[in-house]
Amino acid sequence: MTYEVTIGIPVYNVEKYIRSSLDSALAQTFENIEFLILDDCGTDKSIDIVKEYQQTHPRGKDIRIVRQPHNMGIGETRNRILDETRTKYLYMLDSDDDITPNTIELLYKSALRYDAEIVYGSYEKVDLYDEKLTKTEYHYPSTQFLKEHEFADFVYSKFDNLQATTWNFLVKIDVIRKNNLRFNSINYWEDFTFTMDLPTYITRAVLLHDITYFYYCRSGSLSNFQVRSHIDKSEILATIKVMKEVKEQSNRLLHMPYFHKRMMKMMKAHLYMACTIIKDEKVISPSFSDREIRDIMRSPLSLYDILKMRGWRLRNLTLYLLGVLPPAVSVSLIRRFGIKKGII
Repeated sequence: MTYEVTIGIPVYNVEKYIRSSLDSALAQTFENIEFLILDDCGTDKSIDIVKEYQQTHPRGKDIRIVRQPHNMGIGETRNRILDETRTKYLYMLDSDDDITPNTIELLYKSALRYDAEIVYGSYEKVDLYDEKLTKTEYHYPSTQFLKEHEFADFVYSKFDNLQATTWNFLVKIDVIRKNNLRFNSINYWEDFTFTMDLPTYITRAVLLHDITYFYYCRSGSLSNFQVRSHIDKSEILATIKVMKEVKEQSNRLLHMPYFHKRMMKMMKAHLYMACTIIKDEKVISPSFSDREIRDIMRSPLSLYDILKMRGWRLRNLTLYLLGVLPPAVSVSLIRRFGIKKGII
């Protein structure tokens, strides 16, 4: 059978949730889907459950399991999905989340209608903490971006204009492969490079108002990787290294009309990282010095570069200063910002 869409699902120790996730994926009203299960060598019965579905579900023949040589982490597992996809379109689904029955049909029809390289659905966040259930819907305005730079300008115009996740969008796999977009081999913010760079390669994009994804937040999930009683400093340093590499590669976009907005979003992400380190300072070992925290805010640009920006000079200048002020002063200002925003 010829498939049009791949639903890529990374699987690692999700025995409690994989049935619900698979049920939602296999219930799709769209027919031409291959369900690509990436086995990251967990220690529970997750893959046994997937194999059961292969044998018993009416769409079991459409399930393909690919096993990693050993446990490689979520970043490399997502990369393997990019490599193994055989279809024109890819949709990522985390193995502890669910999607609506018409998710792929809605996104695929919009992709064809507007010849879009990427289509995003809206989503519902379901918090499951302390035996309490809280649901929050996040709706995008129904919007089409059909001109060059239009989508990137929207994404970078506001920090949270677009979900910084790998799930709930249908994308042409050629866009990812042609531009060598990859995930980082880290356990926290492994998608930072991918989500920061992807908009720069998209010309035609669509946002849908329809809820198509249910994002479950549970204690112990990867999305709550940092909520722990002890955090090794080396883990955070690995993430900071990746962020620094993306920051320093931003010069390729220096002449883009949205560059000043991208730099603002980029440096604001670093600011949030600095705030998180201050918030978790009691559980991080060894601890970060003020100088190390200040240096997270080092800009790849010179003061002259910022002053000749097309816009947002004052905003970018403010973040620039956090990277050059004396460490104690910089950290004090970062702490005040974090407290004001409810991060600390």
